[in-house]
Amino acid sequence: MQIRGYASRFHEVDDGGDCVHRGAFLRSLVRRPTQDIKMLWQHDPSRPIGRWTSIREDSQGLFVQGEILDAVAQGREAAHLIAAGVLNGLSIGFKARKARRDPHTGCRDVLAVDLWEVSLVTFPLLRSARLDSSN
Repeated sequence: MQIRGYASRFHEVDDGGDCVHRGAFLRSLVRRPTQDIKMLWQHDPSRPIGRWTSIREDSQGLFVQGEILDAVAQGREAAHLIAAGVLNGLSIGFKARKARRDPHTGCRDVLAVDLWEVSLVTFPLLRSARLDSSN
């Protein structure tokens, strides 16, 4: 099953208080090839479910495209849940390399990250981080 969507969107505050800014992923995407950024189930490193074929920053955020592997039991389950419209969340696993706290909002402005993985999740911290429903 092919999937795509936004794993992060710029200048939106997530439920954890982070606000990722444009350019935050650029260095990481140059240093870490797409195949090294893992597709996980619910951020569980013991449960990879596919592979990302394209990850890029655009004007809106971090856009990802990939394929869920049906040879993996969790991949088959995820594909069925996506097809049924039950699962559509995306979430990034990263280490902040450069960030600052906004004294007015209390939010953390994330300016540079090391991106490790993008997961399919039930409840994304960034509510707009979703699969494209036209898959």
